[in-house]
Amino acid sequence: MINGLLIHTFTIVHVVISLIAIVSGLVVVFGMLGAHRLPLWTLFLVTTILTSVTGFMFPIHGFTPGLGTGAVSIAVLAVAVFALYLKHLTGAWRSTYVTAAVLALYLNVLVLIVQSFQKISLLHALSPTQSEPPFLMVQVGTLVAFVTIGIAAVSRFRPGPAGA
Repeated sequence: MINGLLIHTFTIVHVVISLIAIVSGLVVVFGMLGAHRLPLWTLFLVTTILTSVTGFMFPIHGFTPGLGTGAVSIAVLAVAVFALYLKHLTGAWRSTYVTAAVLALYLNVLVLIVQSFQKISLLHALSPTQSEPPFLMVQVGTLVAFVTIGIAAVSRFRPGPAGA
């Protein structure tokens, strides 16, 4: 049991939070491409933080790539929260927030890809050790897409005052 929930139930809660984080993150990032301030920022940040925090609660022994990803995500999210809520996206904090938000979303998607190749039988059959070309192509394609989106978002996102 984790926090009073059976591990299966806790896993479902964790996955639902993760999917909400990814969907709201996609909306936020694509909003940035159109230079829009979006009220979903808080939902994205909170669910992404919860995704990382709940990921640490699983009974895992020893250090894993997932724990490393979670630690990096928490650090990136701390920067995003600072840039958005304390620095109000002024000056260089605008591009810092955009970069941190895109990176946090990428890390969530990265974990989604890894978990999908582990848990979905069709994908697992294509790459059982996650070192085969299909897995690597998806990972590289995702990285290239996020770098491209991140660069575009940093250059295009120039929000007006809150509520504008």
